[in-house]
Amino acid sequence: MKTETERKFLLRKDLWYAVRKPPGEYIRQGYLFSSPEKSIRIRIAGNLAYLTIKGQPGKISRTEIEFPVPLEEARWALEHFTGRIIEKMRYKTEFHGKTWEVDEFFGENEGLILAEIELSSPDETFDHPAWLGGEVTGDPKYYNACLAEHPYSTWEQ
Repeated sequence: MKTETERKFLLRKDLWYAVRKPPGEYIRQGYLFSSPEKSIRIRIAGNLAYLTIKGQPGKISRTEIEFPVPLEEARWALEHFTGRIIEKMRYKTEFHGKTWEVDEFFGENEGLILAEIELSSPDETFDHPAWLGGEVTGDPKYYNACLAEHPYSTWEQ
């Protein structure tokens, strides 16, 4: 079991679109269970699949357990045991020694782009790329589990 410490940000889309990006990885995921205290998801990323259990979110840190799952079984579980599917392209990009994961969402979450940085501790400092927008760490509406139930396209803009 590990503790995941990350911060999440919106992007300045005009600056992000101007950046040369590495190849992205297409991700599909759905939730077998989701509550404010925990979530259980199935994720297919490229040709790999995982079952992930996440504990109660704190402001920045929470527990996470992840298991590899056979790809065909993950596809079946997404089809039969989950509700709405989250679809996104993930770009991993380096900035000043840190890896940023930038997720550009599709489907009902089209138009939303989020960046996450994983940290070694909640008080770790890091440099902010120019394309980074406002911080949304700890805002439940930006959790993927919430986006599955309340997609970005249904929000009042």
